[in-house]
Amino acid sequence: MIQYDKNNITVFQSSLYITTTAIIHTDEVIIMTDPNWLPTEVQSIRNYIDKHLGNKKLYIIYTHSDFDHIIGSGAFPESKVISTEELKNNSHKDEAIKKIHKFDQGYYLDRGYDPIYPTVDISVSNDGESINLGDVTLTFYKAPGHTNDGLFTVIEPLGIFLSGDYLSDVEFPFIFSSYNDYLDTMKKADYILKNHNINYHIPGHGFITEDKQEMLNRLNFSQYYLENLMTDSEELEAYCRKKFNFFDGMQSIHFENKKIAKQEYS
Repeated sequence: MIQYDKNNITVFQSSLYITTTAIIHTDEVIIMTDPNWLPTEVQSIRNYIDKHLGNKKLYIIYTHSDFDHIIGSGAFPESKVISTEELKNNSHKDEAIKKIHKFDQGYYLDRGYDPIYPTVDISVSNDGESINLGDVTLTFYKAPGHTNDGLFTVIEPLGIFLSGDYLSDVEFPFIFSSYNDYLDTMKKADYILKNHNINYHIPGHGFITEDKQEMLNRLNFSQYYLENLMTDSEELEAYCRKKFNFFDGMQSIHFENKKIAKQEYS
């Protein structure tokens, strides 16, 4: 389904985990994030691109290498791929593809393309790197913590903040890489919101917002969650249960987050 469609932005929403694919239209290029999930959903995105691409160039930003975010890569062979250098040099590429295969096998899903690990054309090595694509400028910030290869992107002058699997309104922070890195990445998110004129925030899971206070609320909650994760208090879990409709489905990740945080401080 299409979650949002105005102001140069179209956001597709998967039936699974409220996962998003953002598509940004400019006069010269189309920029997309993480085409996903189910075969029919990827095909709908492919059809949409075919309808609107014309003579424009297609760029895909892969926000990180979790298999659900690269699962549609094989459907867009003409795209130029942008990611971090860590995603480009990932030593576990085969493992990501095996997870896609296992998912499709488990649900009897047949895709009209072969899933592949993205071949990266433009890799980001340092915070603040930028590229010009026609009439827009993309500025990048490396965002480890959820995974070690995460990427924040700011698109100006449109004021779009693509945050990948951070600052979600439907998930608490998922720490699959490093608690300390996640803390630092939230500082980068704070920097972005204070130093760029952000008009739209698009998370990898959840809903686009144009409300700047809501953007700050998402950041503040993530910081609150991380700061209180080290305690054994039940208050944080109770707060998350009240805040998130699907907390029962995420509860095991909350417990794993606590383990990771404590291991880094043991």
